[in-house]
Amino acid sequence: MSESQIQNSQFTVLVVDDDDEIRYSLGRVLGSQGYQIDTAASGEEGIEKVKHGPAPDLIFMDIRMGGITGLETLQHMRAIDSNLQIILMTAFGTAQTAIEAMKFGAHDYVMKPFDPEKVISLASSAIAASQDLRMVSQPSKKVNSEDYKEGIVGKSAAIQEVFKTIGQVAASDATVLVTGESGTGKELIANCVFQHSLRSGGPFMAVNCAAIPENLIESELFGHEKGSFTGATSQRIGKFEHCDRGTIFLDEIGDMSLATQTKILRVLQDGEIQRVGGSETIKVDARVLAATNKDLETMVREKEFREDLYYRLNVFRIRVPSLRERQEDVPDIVDFMLQKLVNERKAKATRLSDEAMATLSKYSWPGNVRELGNVVYHSAVVAQGGIILVKDLPDTLLTGGDIESMSTQSSGAPIVSENVVTGDFDVPSPVAPISNGLRSLAESFDFVYEEVKSQEGKRILTYIEKQMIQRAIADTGGNQARAAEILGITRNTLKKRLDEFARDA
Repeated sequence: MSESQIQNSQFTVLVVDDDDEIRYSLGRVLGSQGYQIDTAASGEEGIEKVKHGPAPDLIFMDIRMGGITGLETLQHMRAIDSNLQIILMTAFGTAQTAIEAMKFGAHDYVMKPFDPEKVISLASSAIAASQDLRMVSQPSKKVNSEDYKEGIVGKSAAIQEVFKTIGQVAASDATVLVTGESGTGKELIANCVFQHSLRSGGPFMAVNCAAIPENLIESELFGHEKGSFTGATSQRIGKFEHCDRGTIFLDEIGDMSLATQTKILRVLQDGEIQRVGGSETIKVDARVLAATNKDLETMVREKEFREDLYYRLNVFRIRVPSLRERQEDVPDIVDFMLQKLVNERKAKATRLSDEAMATLSKYSWPGNVRELGNVVYHSAVVAQGGIILVKDLPDTLLTGGDIESMSTQSSGAPIVSENVVTGDFDVPSPVAPISNGLRSLAESFDFVYEEVKSQEGKRILTYIEKQMIQRAIADTGGNQARAAEILGITRNTLKKRLDEFARDA
């Protein structure tokens, strides 16, 4: 007997099917792996075995049987024990079958006639999930959501420093610059500053500077007069006027054009604006909070951001730490997110198994709290009961790769696609793919380098830069702000490059 068979011998599999042959053949396949096999010839018999005997570690069950159906039996069984791992079997692989099976909490389903290797693989994953559930600790004391009304959760030294800084600056009217990686919660921090300020009774408006087209952003911020441009059919009040005696939050300030930066500087210096197309000077009293994930100091040196505006914005700075810098906060953040999902009736899972939480706590979170939130939501929806298991987590968290490789995977995009180079020459047969179907980054660039080098008149860096920019523009549907973010450059730099490409064409 092999080591795996010896290990499997401690697990019991119940096969529920009204077909004698299926019970026999499935029992042989699973028995050959060492599992202890029990059988039932109907859903009713299967329910009785679950109700009165020791709970099986795994159940294989037919969907269509004489008497009650497999789906009805599944619901009865899970009412008895919500942690049961059940794999349904069907000869009818319709969309409705798959949807219903998963909706009612099946671990998975398998098609008849079944592939023995597929059955063995499914059994192994289901038993692992069953073991994961058995190892769940007693629920720990949950975070009190009332203690985190602002939505910023954590006890780490890094986030506590942020709380202290907010306390120091909130009561003043000082301009605040919030910096940090994408997804760290910069808007939450800005909102927290506002909530604890003397202006908390006034208006608060957030403006995403990267999401508004450049030809509209001045109208959005300062308003416009009727007839000032095509489509201006009436006077419009801008965000700064709306925030008079309140607070305006300028998110992604690093994506603002130099022309608009000049007008923002005037507001900060003189407290005055002019609507687009107007001549009247309007006084506004709005506290400015700004945020960016860009390196403004470098942008200032490269003349892509006004130095005088930078100093006006950087009166008081709050740097939001990445989630990697406060990894110990992950359990509390997860608990807070799950409570919120349950309260909003978006999910039923209230906690994670020990192994699932350990997996989240070890991951590097390149997308920070935003990525963690997406993972928690995904896992809570997928979870079949009140506990999120390792199997419910997205595959990217289970690869065990290093920080760099996980960062790429978490973005949802491959490191390099099969069509990494598109443009002026045909790509010959691709580099041999690695096991996950993607080329390694080094192999891909070796391939591109050799191909471009072999063509006369091609400058390698210029060519690759052009292809990457064109790819980003196409990938974002022409959204230059988003393309610039993907490429790690400012929108102004992107525009310069596009103008240069147009001149050289």
